[in-house]
Amino acid sequence: MRLYRALVLVCALAVGSCATEAPQVAMPPPHDPNDYPNPYHVDEGWAKLGRKFGGISAVDMDPDGKHVWVFERCGLADDGCAKDKTLDPVLEFDSTGKLTRSWGKGDILYPHGIFVGRDHHIWLVEGISQSNVVSNVIHEYTADGKLLRTMGTRGTSGATNDLYNGVSDVLVAPDGSIFVADGHSDKTNNRILKYDHNGKFLLSWGKLGKGPGEFNSPHGLAMDAYGRLYVADRSNSRIQIFDQQGKFLAEWRQFGRPSGVFIKGDMIYVADSLSSAQNNPGFKNGIRWGHVSDGKVIGFIPWGEYNAIEAVAVDDAGNIYAGFTNVPNFRKFAKN
Repeated sequence: MRLYRALVLVCALAVGSCATEAPQVAMPPPHDPNDYPNPYHVDEGWAKLGRKFGGISAVDMDPDGKHVWVFERCGLADDGCAKDKTLDPVLEFDSTGKLTRSWGKGDILYPHGIFVGRDHHIWLVEGISQSNVVSNVIHEYTADGKLLRTMGTRGTSGATNDLYNGVSDVLVAPDGSIFVADGHSDKTNNRILKYDHNGKFLLSWGKLGKGPGEFNSPHGLAMDAYGRLYVADRSNSRIQIFDQQGKFLAEWRQFGRPSGVFIKGDMIYVADSLSSAQNNPGFKNGIRWGHVSDGKVIGFIPWGEYNAIEAVAVDDAGNIYAGFTNVPNFRKFAKN
């Protein structure tokens, strides 16, 4: 989900001004959305968990660019953590696929989003499950699993500045500002909220709709080197791009129906789990990637299972990691 970590110094010091210096973003010329090269193969069985994976809609890279963090649903596709309190849902794997750290058993109801900060703090998002397990909270932990704070009230849905309904993702900007994607369907909230580093509410924008700055399931967040915020507006089959004050900059539809989005350098990677002939004609499921600078897609990993790949992250070597939900799994795609 994620934050381009090697920001230029001026952006790290004054993120709000970086978006004004950024190149313009616009839709590239039309192109067959599935006709791109795939220079990857599945490294099947790479992750050594010792048990079957549950659904995974949350994956992020450690700041070292080698370890990968996974927020997993305790062995089941949907609400495993609400049923089984003996399994750790927070998992860290090294570059060989070895499980190096795990924690969180008994503390989590419904894993949905994850963000790993430059300070190695682990931000976890719990939403609302398909079976209506309601959590609606965001936690900040140390890398060893010590709880630092919680935003929202577990088991409660709301539309105030401190209550969520269908909260999906979180991102912390270089200046410490906290962005929250609150919404998961047309029956929940559909908005973005911004807080300062202490959790003080600053502003929000968005409502259910199809227009600029409106959302239908803001499912994932990422930020580029210019401080622009990318929102995976899933059920509208687009990515919306904003500055950090909520000003609409552009929409991109060339990456499919986005569930997860990850930015690394000038590259954006997008997981499309729900495109179909009915809701996004012409697009197949899989992972697309391309340049942030011009929005052009340059690669595509097709995936035949529907409602599968929701999370995506990329390490420093260019390997792609994907979390799967309704067909639970965690896979590494290695370069050919």
